[in-house]
Amino acid sequence: MWALAGYGMGTLWQLQQAALWPGWLDAAVLALAGLGAAALWRCRTCQHRGWYLAVALVAALLGFSLTELRAHGRLADRLDPAREGEDLELVGRVAGVPLWREGAVRFAFEVETVRPAWADPAQGARAPQELGVPRRVLLSWRGGLQEGRLQQRPPHDLTAGQRWQLVVRLRQVHGRFNPNGFDAELWLFDNGFGATGHVRALRSQRHRKLDEADGHLVDRWRQAVAVRIAERVSDARLAGVLAALVVGEQSAIDRADWDLFRITGVAHLMAISGLHITMFAWLAAAALRRLWRMQPAWTLALPAPVAARWGGLALATGYAVFSGWGVPAQRTVWMLATVAVLAQLGRRWPWGLMLLVVATVVAAVDPWALLQAGFWLSFVAVALLLASADRDGVQATLAADPGSRARWRDWLQRSVGAGVRTQAIATVGLAPLTLVCFQQVSLVGFLANLVAVPVVTLVVTPLALLGVMWPALWDGAAEVLAALTAGLTWLAAWPQAQWVTAAAPMWAVAVGLAGGVLAVLPWPLTLRLLGLALMLPLLWPPVPRPAPGQFEVIALDVGQGTAVVVRTERHTLVYDTGPAYTADDDAGQRVLVPVLQSLGERQVHRLVLSHRDADHVGGARAFLRAYPDTPVMSSLEPTHELLGAVASHTPCTAGQAWRWDGVDFEILHPGPEDRSPPLQPNQVSCVLRVSTPQHRALLTGDIGRREELRLVQTQAERLAADWLLVPHHGSRSSSSEEFLQAVQPRVAVFQVAHRSRFGHPAPSVWARYGQQGIERIATPTCGAYRWMAGRGRCERDLRRRYWHHRTGGPPQFGVELGPEIASTAAKGIE
Repeated sequence: MWALAGYGMGTLWQLQQAALWPGWLDAAVLALAGLGAAALWRCRTCQHRGWYLAVALVAALLGFSLTELRAHGRLADRLDPAREGEDLELVGRVAGVPLWREGAVRFAFEVETVRPAWADPAQGARAPQELGVPRRVLLSWRGGLQEGRLQQRPPHDLTAGQRWQLVVRLRQVHGRFNPNGFDAELWLFDNGFGATGHVRALRSQRHRKLDEADGHLVDRWRQAVAVRIAERVSDARLAGVLAALVVGEQSAIDRADWDLFRITGVAHLMAISGLHITMFAWLAAAALRRLWRMQPAWTLALPAPVAARWGGLALATGYAVFSGWGVPAQRTVWMLATVAVLAQLGRRWPWGLMLLVVATVVAAVDPWALLQAGFWLSFVAVALLLASADRDGVQATLAADPGSRARWRDWLQRSVGAGVRTQAIATVGLAPLTLVCFQQVSLVGFLANLVAVPVVTLVVTPLALLGVMWPALWDGAAEVLAALTAGLTWLAAWPQAQWVTAAAPMWAVAVGLAGGVLAVLPWPLTLRLLGLALMLPLLWPPVPRPAPGQFEVIALDVGQGTAVVVRTERHTLVYDTGPAYTADDDAGQRVLVPVLQSLGERQVHRLVLSHRDADHVGGARAFLRAYPDTPVMSSLEPTHELLGAVASHTPCTAGQAWRWDGVDFEILHPGPEDRSPPLQPNQVSCVLRVSTPQHRALLTGDIGRREELRLVQTQAERLAADWLLVPHHGSRSSSSEEFLQAVQPRVAVFQVAHRSRFGHPAPSVWARYGQQGIERIATPTCGAYRWMAGRGRCERDLRRRYWHHRTGGPPQFGVELGPEIASTAAKGIE
C-alpha cells in the first residue's frame, strides 16, 4: 500500500511541474529509485515505520521519473517553431473518424513524409522528424472561399485509413487561457497531437487522394456505422446521440442537447463512459456465465466464473476499441483488467486497497488522466458506493432471480430500492466534487438519473449496439431516446434546475469534499448532518471583490476579438463579448459566461457593445441567454437584430457618466452626431473610461487614427490612463503617436489571436509601444490578464505546466488557424 500511494504521489508531483527536468537528471533519479528498490528488497525482513516510509519515497521517485521520461518523448514530437506558418506538403493517412460540421471537417492525420510545398519537385520528401514535423497532427479542412481564394472542398467520402497528399499550414499547440477554463493544450498533449493546422486554400488541385482506405479497420467500421445511423434515423439530433453511444463520437451531439444533458445532470450517460463499459462488461459476463453453465463439458474445462470474468473483460475491451479507444474508455478497461487479475489471483483485499491498486495502474498507463475530472469522479463514485454499501443487501439483489429464487414483487422492490439508494449516494457524494470541477450541480439530477440511468444503460444503449446487426432497432432506440429527451426538457424548465456557483478557495474545497464523504458513510445521523453542513462553503463560497473605491479589469483570452470584465465592490460591467468561432460556437458560451460564473457573478449590471463587428458582438447571444436582464449600451443601429433580445438599450454618447461604489464610468466617444451608417462601425466604437483618484483604465474598441486625434483635440485631459485596451487590436491604422502621448499608459493590452489572420498587432505598432516604455501584454502569450490597483497578472503564469506552449517575447504574426479546432476539441472531453 505504501508503494502504491508513493507512486501516485510521485506522479502527481511531476504533473505540477512548470518545466521538465533535464533528461540526464531524470535518468539519474530513475537509477536512484532502482538502487533504492533493490536495497529495500534485500532488507524486506526488517520492516518498520522507517522502512515503509522509504518504500513510499522510492515509489514516488519511480513515478516521478517514469512520467518525466514519457513527457520528454511526447514533447520531442512537437512542431518545430521554424515550421510554423510554412506551407508543407504532407503525405499520410487519415486516423480516426472525421468530424463534419458546417461544411468543414476535422480529422487526425498520421504523417508519413514531408517536404516544403513550393520546393523543387525533384527534392525528395523526408521523414517528419527530419523537418521538425510531428507524426500525428489535428487538421481542419474547410471548403468555399478562404483568404480570397476558392478552396477545394473536402471530399464527403473522406474515410479513416485513406492515404492523402495535402498542402497544409501547421501551428504549434496553442489554446486559450482563462480563469478556471478548459486546458485545450493538455487535451491535445494527452491525445498525442504535436501540432494543429488547416488544409490550405489553393486554386490548383494539390490535394489528392493517393490510396483508398487501408488499415485503420476499426475506425472505418465506426465511420460506416455512424453514417448508417444518420441515414436510418431522420432526426439528426437523435442520430447524433446514438452515434455517440455506439461509436463514441461525442462531437456528433448537438450543442443544445449537451446543454440539456448538463442542466439535468445526465451528460455522463450520453457518451462512452466508464459506466457504459462497466455495465457492458457486467451484462456480457452474466450472459456468458449462464451460457457456460448450460454446457457441462465447458465447465469441466474452465469454471463458469472464470470464463465469465475474462470473457466479459474481452468483450468490454472490444466495445471500448470500437467506441474509439478514448482516454475514458482506456481508463475503464485498465480498471476492469486490474480487478479481474486480483480476482483470478484469489485476492480478497479491502475495497480501499483494491481501488488504490486500480488507480496506480491507471496512473502508470496514462499519468495525465490524474488531471481529468472524469478520473476523480469515476473513482470517487465507486469509492462512495463501496464505503457506504449494504453489502449483504446489494449482493442479494444482484444474485436474486425473479423467476426461480424470489418472487417477482420482492425482487423488483429490492432492485428499485437498491437503485434509489445508489443514486442518492452518488448524487450527494459527488455534488462537492462536481462543484469543485465545474462550479455547477444539477438540482434535478437525482430525479433525472433515476429514470435516465436504467433507460440509457439497459434500453437505449443495448438497442443502439444491437442495431449494428439489425438496423431496425435504431428506430426503437430513437423513440425511447426522444421520450427521455422530452422528460429531461420538462425537468430542465423547472426554476433553479441547476445551481451555479463561484470557484471556491482551497479551504472550502477541502472542507466541502470532507463533508461529502461524511454525508454518505454509514455513520450516525449526527455526523451525516455535519457532513451536509460542511458542504455549504462549496454551495456559497466567499467571492473576493475589489474594495470600495477600487476596480478590477479582466481582459479575457478570446482569440481575435474583445471581451473585458470590469468589477467594482458590488457591480459588474462587461465590455464586448468576443468573437463567434463557428455558427454554433462563440466566445460568449465558451469563455465569457463560464468566467463570469466562476467569479460568482449572478448579475451583470451593464453590457457595453462597442460596435457591431463580429469579433466584438459574436458572443452576445450566448451572454444574453445567461444574463437576459442585463441593460445594454451600444453603438448598434436601431434595426440591429441583437437589440430585439435585450431588456433595455441605450445608445453610447459622449458625456454619459455614472458612479458605482466610488468608481467613475464615462463614455468619451462617439459624439451625438456620430452614427453608423453613414460612418463605418469602427468609427463609432464606444470608448469607455473607468477611473478613481488613484487609477484609470481606457477601453477603446476599434477606433482608428481619425477618432484618436479627435479625442486628443477635444478631451485630451480625460485620456490619461494607467491601463489601456489597445485600439483596434494594434492595427496599423491606430495607436498614433499623439494618442499615446495623451494617454501615457503604463500597461497596454493587445487582445489578439495567436498568429492572427489580420496580422495583429502590426510589428510597427508593437514596437511603438515598446519605444515609449509601455508594458505590453498580448493575450496569446499571457492568457487572460487581471489588473487591479496598478498590479496585473497573467493566467498563463499562474497555471504554467510543461505541456503548455512556450510563448515569449512579442506575439507571433501570421495566420490564425481554424478556431473550430479548439472548439470541437473542447466538446469532445468527457
